[in-house]
Amino acid sequence: MEEETQEEVKEEKKKFIKTDFKLVEVVISILITMVIGIIIGYAVTTKFSSASTKLAKNDKYLKEFIDTYEEIQDEYYKDVDKKDLISYAISGMLSVLGDPYSVYMDEDTTNDFNERLYGDYEGIGAEISMTEDGKVIIYSTFKDSPAEKAGLKKDDIILEIDGENVEGKNSSEVSSMIKTSTKSEVKIKIKREDKELTLTVKRQNITLDSVTHEIYEKNGKKIGYINISIFAANSYSQFRNAVLDLEKSKIDSLIIDVRNNSGGYLDSVTDMLSMFLEKDSIIYQLDDKGKITKKKDDTKEKRNYKVAVIINEYSASASEILASAFKENYGGEVIGVHSYGKGTVQQTKELKTGGMMKFTTQKWLTPKGNWIHEKGVEPTIEEKLNENYYEDPKIENDNQLQKAMEILAK
Repeated sequence: MEEETQEEVKEEKKKFIKTDFKLVEVVISILITMVIGIIIGYAVTTKFSSASTKLAKNDKYLKEFIDTYEEIQDEYYKDVDKKDLISYAISGMLSVLGDPYSVYMDEDTTNDFNERLYGDYEGIGAEISMTEDGKVIIYSTFKDSPAEKAGLKKDDIILEIDGENVEGKNSSEVSSMIKTSTKSEVKIKIKREDKELTLTVKRQNITLDSVTHEIYEKNGKKIGYINISIFAANSYSQFRNAVLDLEKSKIDSLIIDVRNNSGGYLDSVTDMLSMFLEKDSIIYQLDDKGKITKKKDDTKEKRNYKVAVIINEYSASASEILASAFKENYGGEVIGVHSYGKGTVQQTKELKTGGMMKFTTQKWLTPKGNWIHEKGVEPTIEEKLNENYYEDPKIENDNQLQKAMEILAK
């Protein structure tokens, strides 16, 4: 996707939240004492409608916020962007919660977030990054994508998009130029080594693959392998197709690899687990301020071959739900090291500012009622990844994968 790499996006989020805008310091300080539900419901989504004004008469905190907002608009000696005031006010409210998973995302970050979780977008099928000296480059192209077919390659330096010079723009801005184009194709001028080239690249709907699969053989046994990079909206359909394809090849067991998978949609992991668990088995539980709801498998579909889940310290959220359910309700092995430990559920709300708020609404518990928050899922077989894998990342050096195959091939 035409976006910054995940690490760059994370850094951009941090910069946005921490940026010091003096125009809104007074607003943020007042927000510390505000009632978050009232402000979100009225001050943002209805843009200070007559209903919010009426409510303000009965709520001193909301009235104080509106008075401050209007005072800045009317009396500050410079013009102030209303969107910035509201955006940073929301950011201030969420930061006061002290919850790293309750955050405000600006418009660009929201678009990147949605693209990754929806699993498809309109573009050319390339990741764009920046070098340390500020050059915008092609970081990678997706297989069979328009970018690959047009001849774009890793490390190509982007000079122009449809004749517009990109000097001084960051990777997010260049990405946006491609994604928001109204044309069916874009002309991208690049520099490759000492040559300048202009390539015409089609824009089309790009489906992001979050699931890959293959077969390994050990001790005469066929072991299916599925890697899930994120639980996107389209991950379940990809996962299901992968499972059925592996089963056509008569696999004896299955490895599910969720290392470095930070989570995603609850529905996706729920549907995946429903393919394996017995009907009425508990998949996970939700704790809503002490009220416990048990999510059970309501399908007749099930499987009974051996399954091993590989996790690491970056496996979080939905990855931990998957590992916990296989461990506690399927009898599967969990191989690796303690996972990240994120035992909360978030909801998102897109705002009229163009941004989005993501905030925690519930805790989730394992089928047996355990809360793994800040502790992680404990593997049934502890296996730390060998250092030599990082130097030479090949299957033979992946001792966690090798351990999973060894266990399943017995």
